Amino acid sequence: MAGHSKWANIQHRKGRQDAVRSKLFSKISKEITVAAKLGDPDVDKNPRLRLAVKEARANSVPKDVIERAIKKSQAAENTNYEEIRYEGYGPGGIAIMVEALTDNRNRTASNIRSIFVKYGGNLGETGSVAFMFDRLGFIAYPRSSGTEEKMMELAIDCGAIDMESEDDAYLFYCESAELSSMAEQLEDQLGDSLTTKLIWKPQNSVDVNDEQIQTITKLMDALESDDDVQSVHSNSTFHD
Repeated sequence: MAGHSKWANIQHRKGRQDAVRSKLFSKISKEITVAAKLGDPDVDKNPRLRLAVKEARANSVPKDVIERAIKKSQAAENTNYEEIRYEGYGPGGIAIMVEALTDNRNRTASNIRSIFVKYGGNLGETGSVAFMFDRLGFIAYPRSSGTEEKMMELAIDCGAIDMESEDDAYLFYCESAELSSMAEQLEDQLGDSLTTKLIWKPQNSVDVNDEQIQTITKLMDALESDDDVQSVHSNSTFHD
């Protein structure tokens, strides 16, 4: 398992999720439903919903699935989900942030704690690792979108706080509150993105050795496989 760049790590995680597309679709649909319920079911009037729909399309979620998720938000019997963030440490001292949407916080907390313990980690208190991350908007475009100079100019024009060039993608970062606005500006210039989402970006990365990689991978996979978990972020960096 290699992860020589930030985008490679993100792609690696996405690749594992694509192996269980029904679970991925379920997580995205849940976010769409919650976004529509907390805000407005009209995509044009709800920034969070608009971002959720963008991510759904980027992951090839069918249009009818997206529409059903939005309609579900208006149903009287719709389940009420609570947004919870879990923080902890994994093998090698890596910090891990887990975001969940749950209708049973006791069940979810028990499951997350068990996963951490099973793979040599430990669940911490709220705030125990959050200070090591920045909450940012993240947008990725393929290298075929244009030259690095063009991308840098767009990043400046759109108010990005950073732009990174990887072997196969350009990565744009912005303040979390500006993600929807920047996504629209970039989309006007470049078309659809590879991904558009809020992330927890580590301020510094922790190198892990070959021996730790397998256990960390199993831990991250187990967390992502939990039905209540929406996203998992860590500050680990993998090397061959």
